[in-house]
Amino acid sequence: QVKLVESGGGSVQAGGSLRVACAASGNTSSLHCMGWFRQVPGKDREGVALIWPNDGSTHYIGSAKGRFTISHDNAKNTVHLQMNSLKPEDTAMYYCAASLFWCDLWRGENFNYWGQGTQVTVSS
Repeated sequence: QVKLVESGGGSVQAGGSLRVACAASGNTSSLHCMGWFRQVPGKDREGVALIWPNDGSTHYIGSAKGRFTISHDNAKNTVHLQMNSLKPEDTAMYYCAASLFWCDLWRGENFNYWGQGTQVTVSS
């Protein structure tokens, strides 16, 4: 079992930055990849960024490229998402997720573990 705990959300004005973190505990060596998803009430969940801790490979959705950076601290089993140049449309609940096998930002249902979420609000 793996437990994921997010932190670091908050409110910021458009153009600002926020960094959210996801601390993983338990059998983290079994994880194939970790990622961030976001969801706005009434809308579908959206994958934002993925990282493969073993080799540091990353993948982003189009709207996150150039603005967001996902990273993994192996010593602390923590994944960070640095978000710069934030826009009001980035406002959402951000969830950390981890997968044992399949890693696809478009297939959130394949992720095995989820955190409780942290709110990010960007005002115009």
